[in-house]
Amino acid sequence: MTLFKTASFRRFRHRKAVRPNERSALAKSTQNDLSRLVRTADPAVRKAFDVEMQSFSKLHARYLAEKENREQLDWDRIKSPNDKQVIPYSHLPQITGPEGLSKLAVLKVNGGLGTSMGISGAKSALEVKDGLTFLDLIVQQVEHLNTTHKVDVPLILMTSFNTHDDTLRIIKKYVSQRISITTFNQSRYPRIWKETLQPCPKYASDDKKHWYPPGHGDLYESLVHTGVLDRLLAEGKEYLFVSNSDNLGAVVDQRILQHMIDSDAEFLMEVTDKTKADVKGGTLIEYDSSIRLLEIAQVPADHVDDFKSVRKFKIFNTNNLWINLRALKRIMDGGGIDLDIIINPKMTDNGQAVIQLETAAGAAIKHFNNAHGINVPRSRFLPVKSCSDLLLIKSDIYSLQNGRLHMSESRMFGSVPVIKLGDHFKKITDFQPRFKKIPNIIDLDHLTVTGDVHFGRGVTLRGTVIVVANEGQRIDIPDGCVLENRLVSGNLNMTEL
Repeated sequence: MTLFKTASFRRFRHRKAVRPNERSALAKSTQNDLSRLVRTADPAVRKAFDVEMQSFSKLHARYLAEKENREQLDWDRIKSPNDKQVIPYSHLPQITGPEGLSKLAVLKVNGGLGTSMGISGAKSALEVKDGLTFLDLIVQQVEHLNTTHKVDVPLILMTSFNTHDDTLRIIKKYVSQRISITTFNQSRYPRIWKETLQPCPKYASDDKKHWYPPGHGDLYESLVHTGVLDRLLAEGKEYLFVSNSDNLGAVVDQRILQHMIDSDAEFLMEVTDKTKADVKGGTLIEYDSSIRLLEIAQVPADHVDDFKSVRKFKIFNTNNLWINLRALKRIMDGGGIDLDIIINPKMTDNGQAVIQLETAAGAAIKHFNNAHGINVPRSRFLPVKSCSDLLLIKSDIYSLQNGRLHMSESRMFGSVPVIKLGDHFKKITDFQPRFKKIPNIIDLDHLTVTGDVHFGRGVTLRGTVIVVANEGQRIDIPDGCVLENRLVSGNLNMTEL
């Protein structure tokens, strides 16, 4: 397997440059602010908080340096990855036994709140199928793996200060099951004011609105700072499978694990073919003969359409990652991982502009030897980011077996239907009462629903179905109704499509 080279590759945006003298003053001022923050922390947690603030200080200093240098990516040097940098899943070895599983641990990124769906607590506590939550399904998957192969694959949950307490409460019910569950809290970083680039909070105990979890790229620092990395290595674990807790397709795959072992790859990223729904997803590229993750935030405005096109960028990152823990230990002991900075602008409740400096876990691919992508089937990427996604998962398209989703054999096509629910379905509290029961959609190709629409029991949708309730109208799809290639509007006026 080719050892891919490391090349200079920095995030860029056309931002106001920071002059050297100004950068030095800003960095010194920030360091003073962070030192004051540390002194306000509870003595019981001050040491750990100090470590977090030191890490943030380094990230902030890099951000200021990049603003000063304003290095840009040369678009003409970007190439699609070659056949050795992205390998088809079909080329992987066939594995049925437990080889390698004894050295594996599973980590789920579990820090999200699901605010886009109107969820106030941990998103992983949402019921998604047959009364089971994301966490229920994850536990079932790992427990079944352990029972089937008589192994002890531990489950690790990386939480944030937003989800940690919820997660601890939920996992109590799994105490008697055949699974070891560990939780650790990722870092808590201070937001910075957009105008001054200085930290927002004045005290360590300041309101949550002044703080943020710095993205899943914080995984590597947090594994070290919490001692979880050293503990896993001490327990004989050598490989870590990382994925988002809301990706229901991200289950342990022994073929990928065995490929990692056979190829001596230190880092694998699962990618899959891009569709119109994935045009904003990060992609793997070749840059100066090295493999890199390119995010849309790194793309200059005049090349955004190129980035979204499937002609040049045919794949995108699922954020299913496989990491060699010994390699990670070596890299972190050798100075750590500087990940490309993602600048996430936000507005406070009172209209003040702030910035969150974040990182993505997949960007670490450039730091590992023999790192490459695996082009996996779409079935390994089943995220629930919206209520449209939730409707699909809850439907008869999928059944559950040992925590895993299986597409119904009655589905004539291997692809899933396109579902677009309007703003009336955006929040989970709006979505749930609009369905007496989830419709039968085994033969559905496309569904668009806008306006105040309610579905009765036993509704069947086939082909292309569009339901439009105009402003001030309400449409109730009656119990037992069958809609096939229909446009429904007004007072159940139906037009054949």
